[in-house]
Amino acid sequence: MTLDDLREYCLAKPATEETLPFGPDTLVFKVAGKMFAITGLDEADLRVNLKCDPERSVQLRERHEEIVPGWHMNKHHWNTVYIENGDLSDAFVQELIDHSYDLIVASLTKKKRAEFGL
Repeated sequence: MTLDDLREYCLAKPATEETLPFGPDTLVFKVAGKMFAITGLDEADLRVNLKCDPERSVQLRERHEEIVPGWHMNKHHWNTVYIENGDLSDAFVQELIDHSYDLIVASLTKKKRAEFGL
């Protein structure tokens, strides 16, 4: 998966926008104004921070060396997933993105979900 693939996959999700709230080198994908994926634009190796269920986070980190506690994030709820130099399939990375997105959507109020058509 390349940065362009990651970007295209995230932006295809309903009510998703990309922003640069932390400066020109950090791309943030938001659903209904809440972050679900963060990636650096100036990193040598492609990686993405994704929200994750805390119990699943521990299991993923134990099974995959490419998945570590979220860099500069709440390590209980976020993972950093190393994409380019790892053995994770694109489908698996997409599943992790879907999980992150779904967690954020589930946390929205009914009113907010309706406002964004989710």
